[in-house]
Parts: sequence; C-alpha cells; structure tokens
Amino acid sequence: MRRIERNRIRDLVAQLCIQANYQLPEEVTQALKKAKRRESSRVAREVLDQLIENAQIAREGIYPLCQDTGIVEIFLEIGEDVKFKMQKAKGKIQSLEEAIQEGVRKGYRKGYLRKSIVNPLDRKNTKDNTPAITHTRIVKGNGLKITVFIKGFGSENVSATKMLLPSNGKEGIVDFVLRKVQEAGASPCPPIVVGVGIGGTLEKSSLLAKEALLRPLGRPHPKKEIRDLERELLKKINGLGIGPSGLGGRITSLAVHVETFPTHIAGLPVAVNINCCALRYATGIV
Repeated sequence: MRRIERNRIRDLVAQLCIQANYQLPEEVTQALKKAKRRESSRVAREVLDQLIENAQIAREGIYPLCQDTGIVEIFLEIGEDVKFKMQKAKGKIQSLEEAIQEGVRKGYRKGYLRKSIVNPLDRKNTKDNTPAITHTRIVKGNGLKITVFIKGFGSENVSATKMLLPSNGKEGIVDFVLRKVQEAGASPCPPIVVGVGIGGTLEKSSLLAKEALLRPLGRPHPKKEIRDLERELLKKINGLGIGPSGLGGRITSLAVHVETFPTHIAGLPVAVNINCCALRYATGIV
C-alpha cells in the first residue's frame, strides 16, 4: 500500500492548471502546422499562422493561450493500492476532493488566470474558478495520474447529446455529428477537434465524448470499425467548407475521436463534444 500526501496532489493540480492554460500540447501545434500545409485558401493559411504564432507567444512569454481560461475538469486514474494521507488543517480533515479544489484555487491565483465560474441561477462568481469537475477511475497499481482539462464555453455551448433509436444506426450517428458541426459554424473557433461518444446512457455518452478529446491528437482508434468511422466523419466535416475561424477552407477539424461503450438493446445514445483549436490539457503522475 502506497501513501500519497494531500499537499502533493494540491501542488500538482495547481501546476497543471497553469501549464494547460499556457502551453498548447506539442501534438496540437504540429496538427496546426500540418493543416496549414494542406490548406489551399490564403485566408485560411493566414488564420492558421496566427494560431501557431499565438501558441508560441503564450509558451515563450508565459501568457494564457486564450482569455477564456475555462472550467476545469480533472480526470483521475487512482491505483487500487493507493491510500491518501490527509492532514489536519484548521480543525478539519481535508479529503482528496478538497485537495483537488485547493489546487485549482492555487493555480488560478498563482497563474493570474481569469475566474469564470458562477452559480447557474444567480450568476454570482465563485471568485476562485472552483468547483472543478472531477472524474475518477480506479485502475491497477499504486500510482495516481491526474489530467487537467481546460474547457472553454465557446465550444462547450455547441456540444450536444441525443438519444437516437437503434434503427437510426451508423447513418443516424453520422448525420447527427455533421448537423451539430454545421450548426456550430464559427462559434467554437475552428479548426476544431470533435469528440464523439456512442453508447452507454445519457451521461456516459457525454463523458465518452469528452474523454475522446483527451486521446493524443490524431491517434486513430485501435478498432478498425471505429477507426473507419473517425476517418469518414473527419472527411465529411472537412467537406463542409467552414474552415479556420469560419472563413472558409479545407480544414474545419483537426481530428475526430470516437469512443464507444455497450448500451441497452432499446437505445443508441450519441454525444458530440467540440473543442476549439486550443485543446488545453496537461497530465502529471504522482
């Protein structure tokens, strides 16, 4: 049994919040450069140039990639042989969840990042960008893997879930994904990355779509059937002509990632989670 102290978790979460907001993953930068080489539109190439330059300035000058520093989602992979060592603070025992939220507060304060989280009804700002949303998976071993995903709402607002019928089949899935991308247009700041979740239940399909976005960009799914669906969707999305920043062009999407899960015989849940060109995430291991 391995013990991990709460402070290590808090500090790692804080570090990852700053890193994700300031440093675009290298595979995303490379995808933008590849898109530029494939673009035939002069305007589209200029937009891609600006996105690449923005990423470089943010990394070198230590600036946020975007003014929308997002809502924080934390993906935890917790080894079943891990025990968390909690410490007394101000008369109470702090939990793993509290350590994570403290890390977000610390990261957004230290990184001078905009606080965007509000109560959904009275719209009052929480003033520290918490609470973050946490997703937990128990895995083998004695490690702890933490992934911080920064989700802006220009893209989150155009994401959607639909309970299709089994009779809709693959054709219904493709039509739904294409319709959502077409309706989104320039709102999610293309070129976008499209995560698609198929199966499970209403909430499971949505989580699958979001998890799909965290697969290394452009890495095809290991299953041929799903890999072929990703290729078909990417080709059709890039045939829509929306292009970078919605100004036309060949590249509307950098990648489409699909994840699936078994579902009920009477259902076919499908979710589309769109991310802007700034796919911001960072991963650390304790």
